[in-house]
Amino acid sequence: MGWQTSWTEILGAATGALCVWLVARQHIANWPIGIANNVFFIVLFAQAGLYADAGLQIVFIALAAYGWWSWTHGGGPGTAEALPVRRTTGTEWAALAAAGAVGVLALTLLLDGVTDSTVPFWDALATGLSLMATYGQCRKLLESWWLWIATDLVSVPLYVHKGLYVTALLYVGFLTLCVTGLIGWRRALSATEATDGTDGTDGTDGTRGRTPAVTA
Repeated sequence: MGWQTSWTEILGAATGALCVWLVARQHIANWPIGIANNVFFIVLFAQAGLYADAGLQIVFIALAAYGWWSWTHGGGPGTAEALPVRRTTGTEWAALAAAGAVGVLALTLLLDGVTDSTVPFWDALATGLSLMATYGQCRKLLESWWLWIATDLVSVPLYVHKGLYVTALLYVGFLTLCVTGLIGWRRALSATEATDGTDGTDGTDGTRGRTPAVTA
């Protein structure tokens, strides 16, 4: 098709697709595969001048370490129980929205002022949404899939604009995987709610539903 690509972009696409598929299956291997994907994308995005996206990968590696621990230890010290899928609380939504807005504004100003980025706002927006989605993924918040869908919708035209056609095509595939993940996690949560009689959130009564264990 006349597209120019590199082994870095191809390997980034392959590991990225595998990672999202594993997340949808709640498979713990998504974290090490995701870290490999981050390394490939650091190089790829830096070469393309998407500096916020490149720096984001470093943050992703740190979050992956946290998510890896969180999924296997239930998010609590001294526990070995798998983390359950649950809904995002109102307080969490407010905190995520506030942090995301501040982050996008700060990144936009930084990229516009100190780099040669030609798309500072869109680069920053994709970065902010990705961070919000990754935190939700670490905590197994059902709505993290909606944040990933929003990230993909911003990222696809951004990567096309930058000539990263393989990566743009990958993110189109991510949309399908995200819908699959959303449906799968929703079913797991519904099964939990039916079994435990909970609403899938950490309520003021301290209850929280259980989901099937993480696949090892």
